[in-house]
Amino acid sequence: MSKRKSAKYKLDRRMGENIWGRPNSPVNKRSYGPGQHGQRRKGKMSDFGLQLRAKQKLKGYYGDVTEKQFKRTYAEAARMKGDTSQNLIGLLERRLDMVVYRAKFAPTIFAARQLVSHGHIYVNGVKCNIASRRVDVGDVISLGNKAKEMALVIEAQSLPERDIPDYVVPDGNDKVQFTRVPKLDEVPYPVTMEPNLVVEFYSR
Repeated sequence: MSKRKSAKYKLDRRMGENIWGRPNSPVNKRSYGPGQHGQRRKGKMSDFGLQLRAKQKLKGYYGDVTEKQFKRTYAEAARMKGDTSQNLIGLLERRLDMVVYRAKFAPTIFAARQLVSHGHIYVNGVKCNIASRRVDVGDVISLGNKAKEMALVIEAQSLPERDIPDYVVPDGNDKVQFTRVPKLDEVPYPVTMEPNLVVEFYSR
């Protein structure tokens, strides 16, 4: 499991955006960066700076995946046919922890990863504890019996700030099916993501 070394909302403040769309994000009150010089950092950003920021934002949104893992996902997207930025989003959306998050089984992507790593998630009826596992079209993701009673899961299912996207089809409260790989404009990001800048960053 990838260890989160810093508080999740620190990334929100560094980027100046509410990346996960949560109502408790400090960006809702303070839109400037953290630290004593946060309010003064408003200089024009270079092309490299914009590309790096886009990469950090996308990587952070998917649970702050490690650089090694993220770069490997990019390399795989680049080898696939079609648009690399669309392929990258498709591969990231197929991560098991992200499908669990999209299904509203967990309130945050970090909680979704923990749910998977603790063995509460089943793929096609088989327990899986690997958060980065790639989900295939047609796979059925379900909650274990213990997880159905967890306060965390019940809280997540009642969250009003996000909906289940149409490529993750619910079957009752404890089961979903991943029906297709989404395109960038179908993914319900609360902020604008720019995978094309991520592609430019890695292809320099």
